[in-house]
Amino acid sequence: MARILIIDDDKSVREATKILLAANGYDVITADSGRSGIDLIGKNAVSLVLLDVFMPGMDGLATAQAIHREQPNLPIIAVSGFMFGGQCPTMPGFDAMAAEAGAISTLYKPFKPHDLIEAIEKALRVTV
Repeated sequence: MARILIIDDDKSVREATKILLAANGYDVITADSGRSGIDLIGKNAVSLVLLDVFMPGMDGLATAQAIHREQPNLPIIAVSGFMFGGQCPTMPGFDAMAAEAGAISTLYKPFKPHDLIEAIEKALRVTV
């Protein structure tokens, strides 16, 4: 059974996502910050990280880079509720920023449950 780590500063997002993933057969652990997520990875075998990009303190991009320094093959799916593109055309694209930090794919919040499960299954297939 794949163990997924959810790192998100929003408790309601963490809990709702945890319930969804557990109902789909995944073992799920959660962290409320990048630093606590990195600590959990050091203490647990993790198959995939679902990582919020915009968090206070250590943001998701810095967290992804730190994770990949220690475990370069651990797949990360970056998620964000921040609106990119049209409102700030000079800002680099979310997908490009996340990929540069080491994310295997991206999702925008709120995401559809089916889209999340599909992204996880694809990421796990690619890294197995």
